[in-house]
Amino acid sequence: MDSKRIFLSLSEQSGFEQEYIQRALESNWITSGGPNVDDFEVKIQEYFNEKVFVTALNSGTSAIHLALIMLGVEAGDEVICQTLTFSASANPILYQNAIPVFVDSEPETWNMCPENLEIAIINRIKKGKKPKAIIAVHLYGIPYKVDEIHAVADRYEIPVIEDSAEALGSKYKGKECGAFGNFGILSFNGNKIITTSSGGALICNSLNLKEKAIFYATQARDKAVHYQHSKIGYNYRMSNVCAGIGLGQIKILELNIEKRRKNHFFYKDIFCDIEDVELFEISNENFYSNYWLNTVLIKQNSKNNINREALRVALETQNIESRPIWKPMHLQPVFQEFPYYGEKVAEELFVNGLCLPSGSSLTDEDKNRIKKVIRSFFNC
Repeated sequence: MDSKRIFLSLSEQSGFEQEYIQRALESNWITSGGPNVDDFEVKIQEYFNEKVFVTALNSGTSAIHLALIMLGVEAGDEVICQTLTFSASANPILYQNAIPVFVDSEPETWNMCPENLEIAIINRIKKGKKPKAIIAVHLYGIPYKVDEIHAVADRYEIPVIEDSAEALGSKYKGKECGAFGNFGILSFNGNKIITTSSGGALICNSLNLKEKAIFYATQARDKAVHYQHSKIGYNYRMSNVCAGIGLGQIKILELNIEKRRKNHFFYKDIFCDIEDVELFEISNENFYSNYWLNTVLIKQNSKNNINREALRVALETQNIESRPIWKPMHLQPVFQEFPYYGEKVAEELFVNGLCLPSGSSLTDEDKNRIKKVIRSFFNC
């Protein structure tokens, strides 16, 4: 196979990263925290039109964990989580020895179903276990139904952790995803809109909460001349070198969003006349998506051997990476013993859904190869 591999979602260098990395090396500040971290947090804060306070961390998973800690989630508490998501959304619940309660998707945005969310809350309260928090996810950069989800959360006075790991640049009614919840989560992993190689951020609505997050993220060291600890802390702060990469990356954030959205319209043109495929996209003008990953639902046709897996294999044969959408958490061996509320929306999405190459670095040559394979597969 001579053709270079086309990956699902690679980062793209801006050319400015080296300047900030060199600054960290020259100052010999290459550990956690530092001037680059401070500057990166300011840049992310400036990106949001809302007044937010950002704490740069070593991963989005760490951000979810800190949010749970600061909401007082402890052993035995219950936390509601969207089932159709990456496991990093749910794993921190178990870090706290708490109990995840999974909720099905709705078919419009593929995100948490507001109706099943309320059913879950009512049922858990009847069982004497009012949930301590809700983790709602903007899946693949498509905003969840913010008004409906937060109306339910407010009605029962349950805080929302807004998992925007895949949604930097997405908006709902003109407001940036990540600024709706009691806490917001961002990811700067190597496959995201912008990267710090690995990293994430916690979005808070007050300086006090940011300072509290930094306290926990830097081993919870008390104010003393010696090392004294009254609480359990974590080594979660972003490094000065990684933040330097982020400072170079944020210069092309808007450009990367534009490229990802162009990829979406590239796929829309391919699939517009293929009856067996439905391209996942926003449903109305209230939603604005960065289209971090483009995904499709493929109607199974046994007569023509058309299904999600067959298309994935056809692409892989030509050295093009694609991937089934997230397997629901309530079907995962590590989570299957925990409560689940809903029908089979997420399960059916998993069976029929495929993520397609969507990186901002896709070239015209890459797109031509992808198009050729897809058109050949569907005989069109």
